[in-house]
Amino acid sequence: MRDEIDPFEGGDDAAKIVGIELQPTGHISNYAPKDLPLMRGDRVLVETDAGLRLGTVVFEPHEADRSIDVASLPAVIRIATDEDFHTEENLLQHEARAKRLCVEKIRERRVPMKLINAEYSFDGRRATFYFTAGDRVDFRNLVRDLSLTLNVRVEMKQIRAREETKVTGAVGPCGRELCCSSWLRDFDAVTVKMAREQGLALNPSRLAGMCGRLKCCLKYEYATYVELKRNLPGLGKQVQSVKGDGKVIRHNILKQTVTVLLEGEGGMVEATLEDLVDSRPH
Repeated sequence: MRDEIDPFEGGDDAAKIVGIELQPTGHISNYAPKDLPLMRGDRVLVETDAGLRLGTVVFEPHEADRSIDVASLPAVIRIATDEDFHTEENLLQHEARAKRLCVEKIRERRVPMKLINAEYSFDGRRATFYFTAGDRVDFRNLVRDLSLTLNVRVEMKQIRAREETKVTGAVGPCGRELCCSSWLRDFDAVTVKMAREQGLALNPSRLAGMCGRLKCCLKYEYATYVELKRNLPGLGKQVQSVKGDGKVIRHNILKQTVTVLLEGEGGMVEATLEDLVDSRPH
């Protein structure tokens, strides 16, 4: 009798998943490939909470991690056909019209909100409008107007400032396209502590991105700075060095040096780790 194969043991019968994005640089969701010959870049039809959607294969079918419940994943319905692409083109036209109409209705009713995007479900029965607002907004009359005019089910979703910038796109102060609109798929928490650990001036105008929130790039080198800083004596620590004894008043993390305020009238000197004696914290 043939032994039953463990789907996590590898091989041709191992449970596989495929990574699919529903919008450019969007979140990657796991789906069951259903034995389809999927390649990176293929457009596929999938089921989502908002109905059918066209997605793009980002990660080709591969063995699933043990932490993933493959049985609970939705399956890819099929590889997109020419008819699906034609439907997508028609939906893009409907979305453009819906955005224009929504902006007109917002102005007519003077609703304190800013429309960011409109999106139709693949079957054309539902339209979702994404907006930003400073506070809670009563948009019930707006939804009724849009639903009657467009003859579809209308949903309104409020998004945050970072998500707005990701959709609209821009060029950052570094001269390159924003990370969030070019390659960054998910937003991680960014704190002022990350700027402080990297020795950056806590100037809101320099630390804020196009979205008005802390720049996502503050997180990129944070772990490296934390690791390098462990080698240096803490600020205020009394140290002995070949250049004189004193107190550490400044770090140069990348150079791996410290500025020491010498005792008496000795002034300040820059010392490397090799110059220090018993500099490491216990």
